[in-house]
Amino acid sequence: MFAIIGILLVFGAVIGGFLMEKGHLAVLIQPAEFLIIVGSALGTLLIANPLHTLKSILGGVVSVFGKTRYGKQRYVSTLKMMFELLNKIRRAGMLSIEMDIEKPEESEIFKQYPDFIADPHMRDFVCDTMRMAVTGGVEAFDLDQMMDLDLEVRHRCSHQPVSALATAADSLPGLGIVAAVLGVVITMGALGGPPEEIGHKVAAALVGTFLGILLCYGLVGPIGSYMSKVAEDEHAFLYAMRVLMISFIKGNAPVQAVEIARRAIPLQVRPSFDEVEKACRGDQAHESAAERQVA
Repeated sequence: MFAIIGILLVFGAVIGGFLMEKGHLAVLIQPAEFLIIVGSALGTLLIANPLHTLKSILGGVVSVFGKTRYGKQRYVSTLKMMFELLNKIRRAGMLSIEMDIEKPEESEIFKQYPDFIADPHMRDFVCDTMRMAVTGGVEAFDLDQMMDLDLEVRHRCSHQPVSALATAADSLPGLGIVAAVLGVVITMGALGGPPEEIGHKVAAALVGTFLGILLCYGLVGPIGSYMSKVAEDEHAFLYAMRVLMISFIKGNAPVQAVEIARRAIPLQVRPSFDEVEKACRGDQAHESAAERQVA
């Protein structure tokens, strides 16, 4: 939502200021200049990047216009889910979650959290780590190193489309100059004609430079910056889960592991102690009542 408002504000301010100075809006509508700049920029993306990076760029651009996946509520629900999973281990042993992590889509715990099932990075990170813990024989330090390596690889991969889009954004002013030079070439060929025609061609050439700079700093660059922040948000989210799992594997109780993970959450989305306790303890109280009824 804010991305759409920002884009409208950028283009609205530029066009509004142009109109305030008695400029003619029709002069800015130059399809040929737009084709040269945008088409060339897309071509550079195709030349410089493999297919998987192009798909990631497309997905990242689409995500700019949606809401963040890693808000406070997502953290609370995920901490609650992990609390339930770790409590199951505490009650029935590590082997009790084998089916949960082997087939998370069929798990009674995970099925209650569709965001977890729909997020392959998060799902694989948790299930693969707990699978190693279930098999045994892996020290907590080695498991922590394994998760750290996984996070590093994911972080590097998530920044590849950001870097590719930033490179394309940097090329836009240069491509704008290319369009302007072509416009000057056309203008030189029209010398001797009516002054109005020459003036129109010069204006069209200058619009090329204008479009290249505007698209770079007003649209593509900010989109790349937002994608970078999304990648950082995902890294912070997975890092909190890493802290939680390694804390439990080292011997801390589920409630302690959850609290340690809460402290690893970025401040702007960190839930309070009471919010997490209410979410986790509510389910724990419900489970205790159910166990007493069975007894």
